[in-house]
Amino acid sequence: MVTSNDSNVVSTAEPPPVAATSSRQDTATTAPDTGPAQPNRKLGGFEFYEKVLNSPRYVVAPMVDASELAWRLLSRRHGAQLCYSPMFHSSCFTKDPKYRKDSLQTCPEDRPLIIQFCGNDPKIMLEAGLLAQDHCDAIDINLGCPQAIAKRGHYGAFLQDEWELLREIVSTLHRHLAVPVTCKIRIFEDMAKTIRYARMLQDAGAQMLTVHGRTRDQKGPLTGLADWKYVRVLRQQLSIPIFSNGNIMSVHDVERCIAETGVNGVMTAEGNLHNPALFEGVNPTSWSMAHEYLDLVEQYPAPISYIRGHLFKIFHHLMHLKSNAELREKLAGSHSVAEFRTVVTQLEQKYLPYHEGKQLWTGEDDETTAETDTTEGEPNQAPAKADQNLHLPPWLCQPYIRAPPEVHRQKLEEAHRLANDPTREKRQFFDAHGNEISRKRMKKMRRVQRRPKNKNRAQRALNNGAGAVVSSGGGGVTPCASSQDNDESDDGEEDEEVLPQQENGASANQKNIVRLNISLADTNGRRRRFDELCSNDAPNCTNPMGMKCEHRLCRTCCKSKCYRENRDCAGHKIRIKSRREKAIALTLAEQEAQRKIELKDQQQQQEHSEDVEMALPVEEVANERS
Repeated sequence: MVTSNDSNVVSTAEPPPVAATSSRQDTATTAPDTGPAQPNRKLGGFEFYEKVLNSPRYVVAPMVDASELAWRLLSRRHGAQLCYSPMFHSSCFTKDPKYRKDSLQTCPEDRPLIIQFCGNDPKIMLEAGLLAQDHCDAIDINLGCPQAIAKRGHYGAFLQDEWELLREIVSTLHRHLAVPVTCKIRIFEDMAKTIRYARMLQDAGAQMLTVHGRTRDQKGPLTGLADWKYVRVLRQQLSIPIFSNGNIMSVHDVERCIAETGVNGVMTAEGNLHNPALFEGVNPTSWSMAHEYLDLVEQYPAPISYIRGHLFKIFHHLMHLKSNAELREKLAGSHSVAEFRTVVTQLEQKYLPYHEGKQLWTGEDDETTAETDTTEGEPNQAPAKADQNLHLPPWLCQPYIRAPPEVHRQKLEEAHRLANDPTREKRQFFDAHGNEISRKRMKKMRRVQRRPKNKNRAQRALNNGAGAVVSSGGGGVTPCASSQDNDESDDGEEDEEVLPQQENGASANQKNIVRLNISLADTNGRRRRFDELCSNDAPNCTNPMGMKCEHRLCRTCCKSKCYRENRDCAGHKIRIKSRREKAIALTLAEQEAQRKIELKDQQQQQEHSEDVEMALPVEEVANERS
């Protein structure tokens, strides 16, 4: 049995600053008032893990913009035994009171809780820890974030090569905080270096380590699987509690990870986001989790972006069905809890009959499987599953499985090969009026088309027949894809839809033609319209009229009119009248203040003269007596 390291649980004799000394009574005891000052003792290592954290096995990871109070409480209701706060930037936390107030949202039910900070300055990290230590049970240092923003800010996993700096940060927090300090790290490819790295953090004062079994470069489409072998070795080499992070999609993965590595607890992030009841070993309906989360949000408010992100994760598999494209756009455009709840209710009403067995679920979009095959003349059959795994229906909370890195590398190699292929025909892009456009222009037009203010205009164009254009390669008419079908991401991948080959044997060039139901004139027209000229007749002005001008003038004429007639124009942001009124008010206020000062000076002079007059007879009597 591995015991706690006593050398890491007693702080040094150097006391923390008086202004920031913690008032915690449960983890630190103060020496008597008599006699010399004694160092404070706080629990650490396995003693901290067992007595303060209550030996947690199921841990919710720190997630930026995701592990807020409402989500932590939802996770605790469904089996989570320890939660981390989102990662907070130590510099913003110490300098911005509003950022700090929003970050420290908690309640009595939100324990045990560990607050995580990122940063690269020991003094700032200590200041942030001192401000937060009374609201949590430990302070965690983020040494595992691999994102580009962490590289720019020089924190997270991009500090793992600066061991002296990390040793100073950890030891500084360990000496001065009243709560233990923990670290979340990623591994190196070299096992020996990973062991030395973890031992260095333990010797510096870290009382617990969370080991993410991936390297700094394993992120995004190259994430891949976490290597539990490193976690098992570190558990054997260190004398402090170890949490494992990575490869957790269900509660069975948790038990398997503990059995294979011997860790004290298992942390999950993505698995928890897609299924908050992961630790209970169940797959509840997505709308039940969403309703419960929205109830908590009404009690403990969260930013709209957080709520939207959580609902997209919970409804991930439903929102990828084409039949839910409209609800997906509605969810993306919601800006209140009531609007979010409306979307959740609509999804529940749509899929509850399938869940209760009143209707038979046959898969994605029944209308697509009912179409007839032009070559065989028989209805298309749904593709058979190539494996024997149990496939859950999309309305149940379930994990999201990433594609292996090899698939992404194959896509990159294929794209590179096609780009360098001299025989490859360039794809052509056309707008609704047949004007040829570049691929970059096409993607921009799609973004414009997906904006909410332009959806009604696009729908009217489709109803008026603008959505159908004559193909350049034949006599058929090809309908353009709707905006819902063009809801792909703009990340630079090959996401355009190619027109299907015509039944009458159209040429292969047709496969490389993409048409949109929006034109260049439409996008250009949204920038600015010069339909009307300035209405100033004296002199006759030929400048275009400002579209928001209250006086129907150009900016030059509007400014002259406002100056002459003492007016404002909100459209041109001309505030001559307002500024004049403000100047007059300030002048009057200054005059009134000056008058009061003069009146006060007069009163003081008058009182002084009266005091002098009263003092003169006394002086005369004194002179006579002398």
